Amino acid sequence: MTTSTRAALDTSALMMPVELDVRLFDELERLLDDFEPTAPQAVLEELRRLSEKGGQEGTAANVGHDLATERCLVVDTEASYADDALVELARGGGVDYVVTNDRPLRDRVLEASVPVIALRGRNKLAITQP
Repeated sequence: MTTSTRAALDTSALMMPVELDVRLFDELERLLDDFEPTAPQAVLEELRRLSEKGGQEGTAANVGHDLATERCLVVDTEASYADDALVELARGGGVDYVVTNDRPLRDRVLEASVPVIALRGRNKLAITQP
C-alpha cells in the first residue's frame, strides 16, 4: 500500500463545516484524492478550549474536535501552540499540505515551502503553492 498524502488541519479548517458550511473532507478528497488528515495535538487542545466558550464558535470548535478525533491522525509535536505545531510539521516534512484559513499561518507555511489549502470563494477549497 502506498502512503497517502498527509494534510495537516488547523483549528480554522476543522471549524469550517459549522462556521462556513464547507464540506471539508469532501473538498479535500476532491483536491487530493487519497489523503490522510492529520492534526497536531495542540490543535485538539485549542479546539477543546474554544468549545468551552459556547455560542456558535463553541459549537464549531466542538464539531471540529469531534472531526479531528474521529477522522484525523493526531500527532505530537514539540510546539504547544497550534500554529507553531503546524509550521513544525511543515518544516520537518511531516505533512504534504496544511489546511488553514489563517493568513499569518498560511504565510509561515508557504515560507516553509509547503503548499496551503484554503477557502476560495464561498465553500470551495483551493491549493496555493509556495
